[in-house]
Amino acid sequence: MRFDIPVDPSSPQAQEWIRQELAKPEYQAAKPTWFDLASKAVSDWINSLLQGPTGDAGPVLLLVVVLVIAALIVAAFVIFGRPRVNRRSTLDRRPLFGADDARSAQELRRSAQEAASSGDWVTAIEEQFRAIAVGLDERTLVGVTPGTTATHFAATAAAVLPAEREQLTEAARTFDAVRYLDRPGTASAYQQLVALDQRLQQARPALPVAAS
Repeated sequence: MRFDIPVDPSSPQAQEWIRQELAKPEYQAAKPTWFDLASKAVSDWINSLLQGPTGDAGPVLLLVVVLVIAALIVAAFVIFGRPRVNRRSTLDRRPLFGADDARSAQELRRSAQEAASSGDWVTAIEEQFRAIAVGLDERTLVGVTPGTTATHFAATAAAVLPAEREQLTEAARTFDAVRYLDRPGTASAYQQLVALDQRLQQARPALPVAAS
């Protein structure tokens, strides 16, 4: 019986046979591609992050979730900007009767009271009239645009609150007189605006008349 002599793998001829064998198409087809190697490297890296040094994926996974949420919040601020407390009112980005003002109606009322306490009736009247306008805007009853005048505001407000038409018209005249005509303000004029503001805070808009 004939026995094959074992091949010495360290001989040059045996190494050549091995290279020729591995060069065959079936071996080349089974060889991992660069994409396979890269995918495995990325997969091993992600697994190492999730497992962490102690083999517990919990803390690392929590950190990844927190970072993703933080990234989404930052992206939302960049895209949509800082959210406003009250989006119904746009007074914080436009002039109000000739002055850029971002204060609320309550802040304007306090400013008017401080001016009145010091006897500055012109400032008190101006601040109180602005408080009236902002108060109605905050309630979305009347809108104020950059070109709105005190007279136009009074007419628009009177259409919504017709019971105060005369007082609104008079308030606009008082505001224009002290701001644009350099007329001196008076305590009585300021008190009339305060009383009007208090009534308007309790007033309800008139309901439209149904067509018959």
